[in-house]
Amino acid sequence: MYADCKADREEASVARRAAIDPGTLPFAHLNLRRNPFGEIDLSLWADLAVVDVDRFLPRLSQPGYAVQFMGKAGRGKTTHLMAILRHFPEAAYIHVGEGERPRIPHGRPLLIDEIQRVPPRRRRRVYRRPAALAVGTHEDLGRELVAAGFAVDTVEVGGRLDARRLVDIFHRRIEAARRGPGRLPRVTRATAEALIDRFGDDLRTIQWHVYDLFQDLPGIEDV
Repeated sequence: MYADCKADREEASVARRAAIDPGTLPFAHLNLRRNPFGEIDLSLWADLAVVDVDRFLPRLSQPGYAVQFMGKAGRGKTTHLMAILRHFPEAAYIHVGEGERPRIPHGRPLLIDEIQRVPPRRRRRVYRRPAALAVGTHEDLGRELVAAGFAVDTVEVGGRLDARRLVDIFHRRIEAARRGPGRLPRVTRATAEALIDRFGDDLRTIQWHVYDLFQDLPGIEDV
């Protein structure tokens, strides 16, 4: 019993030292609170989005309009939806996972990620709601949206990534993970160009690769 209490006290001591000594914290040597390229909260995702959705916002405030962001996985569909979400306090967002049959929430507008996974009959019920839609999809649903009475814009996401935009995406995420004042690691434009040459427009895979680079980074330096 004494040994157990002693172990508990030592564990608590380690935790206290970690709370006050930056040198014991992961990524403190990079002046970061975490790996910038790990999973992030949806609200932070919206703040870090580097996309232009302003032209859709006026019409999304009224029923009868739908915008679909269409493309392969990892190309930015969710990022576009998150950028829209931040502008509408009454909006609702849902991501539909493979094989899931979730309850679709009500929102104005309603944002559905991977809507092609919702069975057609359920989609038709959603279309009857008095709200605008913004959806991410692998399939072109324009015809059925028009048949349901929507005015539709289709945006194909992906295509050739621009290295300058990619560096901007990287540095926003790094800055959001900042621990304190001072220097931060940076991703160079040359690295961004090399990643685009290797992975094309697959932004998700690019960010996973940079995640691994930051896991092994020994100190604050250019990547």
